[in-house]
Amino acid sequence: MTLRCLLLLLCLVCGPAAAAPGDVQRFPAQGTPTAQLRIHGSTDIEVFATVIADYQRLHPGTEIVYEDVITQDMYARYLRDRAGPAAPDMLISSGMDLQTKLVNDGHALAHRSPQTDALPGWAQWRHEAFGISYEPVAIVYNTRALPAARVPRTRRQLLELLRAPDAPLLRRVGTYDVQRSSVGYLLATQDGQRGSMAGALLGALGDNRVQLEERTGVLLDKVSRGELSLVYNVLGSYAQARIDAGAPLGIVEPEDYTLVVLRTAVIPRSARHADEARRFLDYLLSPRGQQVLSREARLMPILPAQGQQRGRSPERSYRPIQLGPGLLVYLDGLKRRQFLDAWRGSMLQQDP
Repeated sequence: MTLRCLLLLLCLVCGPAAAAPGDVQRFPAQGTPTAQLRIHGSTDIEVFATVIADYQRLHPGTEIVYEDVITQDMYARYLRDRAGPAAPDMLISSGMDLQTKLVNDGHALAHRSPQTDALPGWAQWRHEAFGISYEPVAIVYNTRALPAARVPRTRRQLLELLRAPDAPLLRRVGTYDVQRSSVGYLLATQDGQRGSMAGALLGALGDNRVQLEERTGVLLDKVSRGELSLVYNVLGSYAQARIDAGAPLGIVEPEDYTLVVLRTAVIPRSARHADEARRFLDYLLSPRGQQVLSREARLMPILPAQGQQRGRSPERSYRPIQLGPGLLVYLDGLKRRQFLDAWRGSMLQQDP
């Protein structure tokens, strides 16, 4: 078992010891201090620590401070605190729409290098927002609670399972609370644009008294413990890391379509250490950085390995969410209010 798997197993067993949103970890320079970098990231500290450690092997003089911040809080905090002493030099988030809005509103620095030029067109925007890894959005289930024959492979099959007469998922299904989770909101709006059955699926989840959570880790905790049988629309890499550590989970990438979220990096215009942020971004997109993201952090690399076709989506059913102005549509105040009103009407069912 790898060190990464052991760490994840400890996190699963110990629970409260794992990093929580708002946790800050300082990674001191491994040599004579010559540079600093402050990162706000929505990726768990335990996951990203391996990436930082490898970067410091190449740049031992760099001290890095990493703060685990929920995507929506990251956006709001940056706007509020960008002139303060603890302002970040880099924002790394799976909240693609909020990252896009920062770029659109003039809050990002441009960067262009051979590493960023290697990105496929759908994974960078205006040389200011950059995908560093991708996340297939999956259905995750407890292999002990849900028989293999009943595991849904498409959204239609999930809808049928939610409507089954024996109600196997009543109070045993979970997903993101899109009122609190910006990633959940992004995924729900993308489903609404891509699938004709999105409304019916939301209604069926509400009828089954779906459990709503803000973070992927909490949903996976519940399904790992058997409190939930299945969770819908969650980030697949977190589930795979838990499977590697022994959790009784299975992953389904829906065959009708699988949304792909980009974990994106933005260098804020207010960054005090912008040169170091650019160097870190180039490391993340280098062959070595992509390999560390894949092998050690269990995040799927955005760039193909040597010999693979550049810019090709990895699977036929994958539907990458493209960086760009299209992501701003549902951030409009009126559209967001209308969507959330409809979502609440479907999902927040009251017990009789």
